[in-house]
Amino acid sequence: MTEPLSILALNHYLLLSAVLFVIGFIGFLTRRNLIIMFLCTELMFQAAAIAMIAFGAYHGNVQGQVFLIFILTIAAAEAALALALVVMLYRRRPTLDAEKWSELKG
Repeated sequence: MTEPLSILALNHYLLLSAVLFVIGFIGFLTRRNLIIMFLCTELMFQAAAIAMIAFGAYHGNVQGQVFLIFILTIAAAEAALALALVVMLYRRRPTLDAEKWSELKG
């Protein structure tokens, strides 16, 4: 097993994670294309994954990394379902603008 991260390296990973999360969050709020919105949520998810791996490496255990493998498996299934939903919506009305789908609100 490798040695744990230093606090400086942990800070760098957490800064990278925070920057990626903010980019994904801003992208999700400002974009109207369903695929871009989906990619921004995946970017936020990967930012959380980087933070989890960094904390696991900092504390010198692999529990966070093993937990992340299970989360990534579930995320892959979620990505397939979300993309299938986007394709189905596009076939119904040939637009990916989220504003056009506002009548789906309850």
